[in-house]
Amino acid sequence: MPMYDERFIAPMREELTRVGFEEMKSAADVDAQLGRKQGTALVVVNSMCGCAARNARPALAQAVQHAVRPDHLYTVFAGQDPDATRRARDYITGYAPSSPSIALFKDGKLVHMIERFQIEGRAASDIAADLIGAFDAHCSNAQAAAR
Repeated sequence: MPMYDERFIAPMREELTRVGFEEMKSAADVDAQLGRKQGTALVVVNSMCGCAARNARPALAQAVQHAVRPDHLYTVFAGQDPDATRRARDYITGYAPSSPSIALFKDGKLVHMIERFQIEGRAASDIAADLIGAFDAHCSNAQAAAR
């Protein structure tokens, strides 16, 4: 059962879907996408939290404009899509659940993680720079050549 009225959440969802993130709203969606274990995937646990998510979403929008970026962009919304969020967190091993958070996977393996405490109180441009560094380190230039 969602925690918040969807009318309040819709603009926060749209901040990510507008820049290419695909929503995963069920555990089956998560397994279908993350179970492939090929290429790179960025998974964002989106959140209503104003103190951290308000900077995370603009940072993500900025970072995915970089020439090198993950093959796939996915998001779940904590508190709104509980089954999908729980299942996504099953893939994010070694970290306590936090929202917002950002996980980068390469061939099914978690290779970079940004937790809430690394988002809170930081400028969107600084968070974006961290993401771009992770993209450069773990994503291939094939995506850049394809665009």
